[in-house]
Amino acid sequence: MPSNSTAASNDIIRGKVALGELSFFASQLSVMLSSGVVLSEGVEAIAEQTKYGYFQDVLYKISDRLQNGESFSGALAAYPKIFDSMFVSVIEASEVSGQMPEMLDVLDDYLGSETETRKQIKGALVYPCIMMVVAVLATFTLMFFVLPKFTKIYESRGQALPKLTRMLVSVSKLASNWQSAVMTAAVIAAIVGGLYYWLKTVQGKRVTDYIKIYLPVLGNMFIDTIMTRSTRIMATMLNTGVPLLETLEVVKNSADNRYFRVFWTETCNRVEAGLQLSEAMKAASYSELVAPAILQMIRAGEKSGNLGPVCDRVSRFYDKKLKVSIKTVTTMIEPVMIIVMGVIIGTIAIALLLPIFKISSVVGH
Repeated sequence: MPSNSTAASNDIIRGKVALGELSFFASQLSVMLSSGVVLSEGVEAIAEQTKYGYFQDVLYKISDRLQNGESFSGALAAYPKIFDSMFVSVIEASEVSGQMPEMLDVLDDYLGSETETRKQIKGALVYPCIMMVVAVLATFTLMFFVLPKFTKIYESRGQALPKLTRMLVSVSKLASNWQSAVMTAAVIAAIVGGLYYWLKTVQGKRVTDYIKIYLPVLGNMFIDTIMTRSTRIMATMLNTGVPLLETLEVVKNSADNRYFRVFWTETCNRVEAGLQLSEAMKAASYSELVAPAILQMIRAGEKSGNLGPVCDRVSRFYDKKLKVSIKTVTTMIEPVMIIVMGVIIGTIAIALLLPIFKISSVVGH
């Protein structure tokens, strides 16, 4: 089997291992097990094909654990930064059902979908980042190369500069002086550092999580991202025989937003108390984050006994909705960034042009 390390190196990273490598691992192990290869030997064979590094070392250790009689799920659970609770739970269910190759294929599909989703979001952020870099470079060029030359012309003639121009000249001089520049950089670094550590606090995370989901337009993208992941995990685990409560625990832990974590925690507690999943979701805090139509679909799945397949349909629905949200955000960001760039660069250009209106009188003195 050919190595997939080249492709995996370009994939999204989870901890120290790319999602592409995990997908390749699940896919190849499924093929080997279906061909009659012993589990420990299959893991060792994949390790030999894996690019030298952390993941290869982990696979060899997992193979050793299997040869020493440890269960596959137990061996994987020893490396939670690589194999999360969802991955381990599905493997544990496969050990009970005896359908490990089929469940590894399910994991492969899940990891592939997760990789694609993250790439879509990452791709949507490329354009605004490029626009931001261009704006910063243009501003830097005008402030520190163009503006100082105009300043010397006017200062040599003793002419009073317009107020806007004087303000920009003061900023330019402040940044050009290395002592002032160092002090300014230190203050900015202190502010950024303080903000960074505040965002790590409970209060900071609460604020950022609130902004993410309630921000106009962008909030829809974040909500769709979280719901796509949550319903995809539910579909994967329920379709492989994992109990609902265990599935909800994994979904709860996978939610990287405080408000969704509260929602799934309360949902899990209510299901444990005896409520149906749809009723528990409707009664949980922040249930407005889930569309009523989704609750109806889940209720129908419970009645028909096809909750897993219904969750799969819901995940595909949210995946399509996420693509629309990403396209909407991308379409909206372009004019916004152009306006921001126009305001910043336009302000500097006006500051340069105002004195030029008097250039003939200045040169004529």
